[in-house]
Amino acid sequence: MKKQIILVTGASSGIGKATAFQLLRDGHTVYVAARRLGQMDDLKAKGAIPLSMDITQEEDILKVVARIEQDHGGLDVLVNNAGYAIYGSVEETTIEDARRQFEVNIFGLARLTQLFIPLMRRQQSGTIINITSVGGKIYTPMGAWYHATKHALEGWSDCLRLELKQFGIKVVIVEPGIIKTEFSDVMNQPMIDRSGKGPYAAMVKSVIAAGDRVYQRTFSPPEVIAKTISKAVRSSKPKTRYATGALAKPMIFLRRWLSDGMFDRMVMSMSK
Repeated sequence: MKKQIILVTGASSGIGKATAFQLLRDGHTVYVAARRLGQMDDLKAKGAIPLSMDITQEEDILKVVARIEQDHGGLDVLVNNAGYAIYGSVEETTIEDARRQFEVNIFGLARLTQLFIPLMRRQQSGTIINITSVGGKIYTPMGAWYHATKHALEGWSDCLRLELKQFGIKVVIVEPGIIKTEFSDVMNQPMIDRSGKGPYAAMVKSVIAAGDRVYQRTFSPPEVIAKTISKAVRSSKPKTRYATGALAKPMIFLRRWLSDGMFDRMVMSMSK
């Protein structure tokens, strides 16, 4: 397998960290980027090159691109994994919070990608792997802003794939299902703070309870996603989409074939 120059964002935990470990085992040169530089020391010990980057800060993004261009002249694979979720009712979530959700999950990712495209275009090759979510195909109460970013990333990636194919650059979407990460821990308390005491309080309790039940019954470790990304990196003709992890394929299948009303009832029944 050809040794490639790879950048993984959001590598301080969860899917990003598992992916970086997997790609290091595969023998690649792996740069890892995150705000929490110290939480990538274990990756550094295995040979990764950690870089400090807040995906919402232009200066940080420019430094990362410049460092990799200086070291190698280009980049073979960009794994856009950095992201997070805010949950709370549309009514009670501030537009400032919603904007930050888009800054991290869409605009920061898009800016980083923009800056690497010329390098890939110059070498007439490259792979951009965008980590969306099954949440980019379905929806849940209290998750409007998060789902909006993931639905947006799906469409953005499809357009990007069409534009870059002529330059030999591949765009791949990975849609994780229920993955054991910090997701629910980080999501629940802010949701309670936003919407746990007002007119949506009962719904918040139901959503948290439903999430706890799902995580107790079925989830996949982040290594499942890491192996899927590794497979896409190895392939000369990767799929445009990989739905993987617990419940990913069943949920996407149901959304595709059920009417809106039927899917609404199914989602709400899970939250009781």
